[in-house]
Amino acid sequence: MSASQQTRHLTTTIRGHELFYREAGPADAPVLLLLHGFPSSSHMFRDLVPRLADRFHVIAPDYLGFGRSAAPSADAFSYTFAELADLVGEFTEQLGLDRFAIYIQDYGAPIGLRLALAHPERVTAIVTQNGNAYEEGLGKEGWAPVLAFIADPTNPETAAPVRAIRSLEGIRWQYTHGVPDPTLVSPDAYHHDAALMAREGQDAIQLGLIGDYGSNFDLYPAFQEYFRDSQVPLLAVWGAHDEIFVPDGALAFQRDLPKAEVHLLPTGHFALETHAAQIATLIGDFLARNP
Repeated sequence: MSASQQTRHLTTTIRGHELFYREAGPADAPVLLLLHGFPSSSHMFRDLVPRLADRFHVIAPDYLGFGRSAAPSADAFSYTFAELADLVGEFTEQLGLDRFAIYIQDYGAPIGLRLALAHPERVTAIVTQNGNAYEEGLGKEGWAPVLAFIADPTNPETAAPVRAIRSLEGIRWQYTHGVPDPTLVSPDAYHHDAALMAREGQDAIQLGLIGDYGSNFDLYPAFQEYFRDSQVPLLAVWGAHDEIFVPDGALAFQRDLPKAEVHLLPTGHFALETHAAQIATLIGDFLARNP
């Protein structure tokens, strides 16, 4: 492995807040921006980055409030998806990234797609791994408590099931459910996320974001119009057993992007935990054909 392929662990300051990010690959290579989901961070890409850094300039930030980035209180910062997307946009500008492909998973989907709406000329391609943009992709059972909370966010009875989602058991379920052999999922992954989610102030931060998730549903028509107008190259590599964002969400992309490539993998929501090598191969081939 060359020096440029090794992952560097860095921080930068946006609006007075420290943002942590991982970076690897040649500085002059095509850029791939990795946008993580809930309740994770750039840590979820630890196995993917080295597999792509020989061909791409790979950058994976932690959003404000997540991972090793700063986590100002919910009173000091307005935790909405619009604000997180704006911060990611400012992050790309600070690093001088004017053209890049995006990898979106879970929360990374509305954040990355908001970025694409704001600057469609910057996004060269999209890789979506259980990153949803269609109502068909919402698993009914998995979303029931979240939808109830969005409808009534001040009710303790609707908040309790949502709080359970970021408990250790709730996070373990997200990592292992739908994985044919759960022993392939490292416990380090869900214990890492659970420890960070247990920090002081996280309750208000995460409830605020989940309560704001309805704003992403409102943008689904705009996301889909962007797909139709841009015909951006899109690769869907999807955990087929995910009950949060179900496979119909992956197939729905082909309605607006007929050339979208869809691969349903026999795993769950965090597909990189079991299929990082296969996903890296699919990404490398896809981006080579869509430079």
